[in-house]
Amino acid sequence: MLPWKRVLRPVIALLLTAAIATLPAATTAQAATAAPSSGWNNYSCQPSTAHPRPVVLVHGTFGNSVDNWLGLAPYLMKRGYCVFSLDYGQLPGVPFFHGLGPIEKSAGQLDAFVDKVLAATGAAEADLVGHSQGGMMPRYYLKFLGGAAEVNALVGIAPDNHGTTLSGLTRLLPYFPGAEDLLSTATPALADQIAGSAFLTKLNAGGDTVPGVRYTVIATKYDQVVTPYRSQYLDGPDVRNVLLQDLCPVDFSEHLAIGLFDRIAFHEVVNALDPARARPTTCASVFS
Repeated sequence: MLPWKRVLRPVIALLLTAAIATLPAATTAQAATAAPSSGWNNYSCQPSTAHPRPVVLVHGTFGNSVDNWLGLAPYLMKRGYCVFSLDYGQLPGVPFFHGLGPIEKSAGQLDAFVDKVLAATGAAEADLVGHSQGGMMPRYYLKFLGGAAEVNALVGIAPDNHGTTLSGLTRLLPYFPGAEDLLSTATPALADQIAGSAFLTKLNAGGDTVPGVRYTVIATKYDQVVTPYRSQYLDGPDVRNVLLQDLCPVDFSEHLAIGLFDRIAFHEVVNALDPARARPTTCASVFS
């Protein structure tokens, strides 16, 4: 008989380690509480004619509203966008590392935040850009919480739209009694993101998309967290699935890099936000 109690701990630790690889280390306590006042989350920002919708950035699991966006937020601001980001999925007593609570509840937090941004900017709709869980979770808001009336486009960077197998590791959970219950109790969002979970079954039932919203998925074939990487893709009208290596074959970004500092991916985000002014994304886009 397997000494499952001893084996369970390293398996869970491995799952948590793989998930936390989606985010950088936390910055100082002061930096992690809110976006820099001189940067994004500026509620006096008024969208321009060229960019009439505010952009709401949705961090991934173990992320927060600052660390996940130190690359992309300034990139978008430099191009004239009003940029906002939120913290969601907080667990009691766990600072800095968010996106761990039940995803349905997190979607409600996103709903309230978008309402706040639209009220401040006077815009009728927002665009959403999310990394990892942050690219998937908004789909619950769009589908079940009325978000389709408030959102023009959702851009998912390495989103786990159909869950993840963590390269097959999640399939081992049933062999370790108590493992699935431990994940569901301690970190509900991790359990929700396992391929085949009840949450994902509900989210994807009846189709991946809702009318009135444009969807873009930007994936990398070197993703080691959301696997298989093609599970990130969506089916439905107004969907564009993009593989980073089709744009630049020598881009070796994995799950973390594609969301944090890959300017080729950032260039494609801008194309998704403003398709009428889209420019071809190539390896040279790293210099744009």
